[in-house]
Amino acid sequence: MTVADFGAALSFEWYKIRTLRSTFWNLSAFLAVSLALAVPSGWYLHKTYTELDAAERAAFDPIGSGLSSVRLGLLALVIFGVLTVTTEYTSGTIRSSLAAVPRRGTFFASKVAAGSLVALAASTVVVIATFAATQVMLGEHAVSLSDDGVLRAIVGGIVYTTLLCVFAMGLAAVLRSSALTIGLLFPLFFMISTILTSIPKVGQVAQFLPDVAGGQILYREPQGDTILNGWTGLAVLVAWTVAALAAGYLAVRRRDA
Repeated sequence: MTVADFGAALSFEWYKIRTLRSTFWNLSAFLAVSLALAVPSGWYLHKTYTELDAAERAAFDPIGSGLSSVRLGLLALVIFGVLTVTTEYTSGTIRSSLAAVPRRGTFFASKVAAGSLVALAASTVVVIATFAATQVMLGEHAVSLSDDGVLRAIVGGIVYTTLLCVFAMGLAAVLRSSALTIGLLFPLFFMISTILTSIPKVGQVAQFLPDVAGGQILYREPQGDTILNGWTGLAVLVAWTVAALAAGYLAVRRRDA
């Protein structure tokens, strides 16, 4: 693979992403949902803070509160990652794409790179905007960028959302179906993980699920009975993402279009 080959393939993938109608709507929904939840959440926490007892005030985490809504807005970013990969299989244009970029490794790497860069840009905007909106609503209970753990959580949140999108792209390359991939990821990210982590003993294993492990970086202190912290949790998510991409690459290389 030459740089020129990869550059041309990357431009090809970027053109396909920006001409997809779903790209605009999903990224817009990622921002809109995150902000729509962040503002009332910050307002409610500000209003109810005085009702907390001493222990609850000590446990109050303005950093985690500022980023919690991102985890729900993440739904739209995951859909973006899935559709970036599966749309071509659904429409049948995958044959034309592979004819234009016959090297499967170059094809898959350029698709993942283009999708990852878009996800990184969107995550940067959404995480910073969501955190800022929540802190404004928290008023005197807010934290600033110079406070301990704030920059780590913001940078970690950007990496966290981007990695989950890339993880979804890898799984989508294996399954080749939007409905099947989303049908697996949504329950896993937004129901199964929550249920499993609340079950004694099972929760010790569930903490290594990709969304649970990576999500530790969003909080000031590790959440729940876990051996992972922000950085080790993010490392676990990186391992899941690498495994998903490796499986996706093998599927693209070995299976017919």
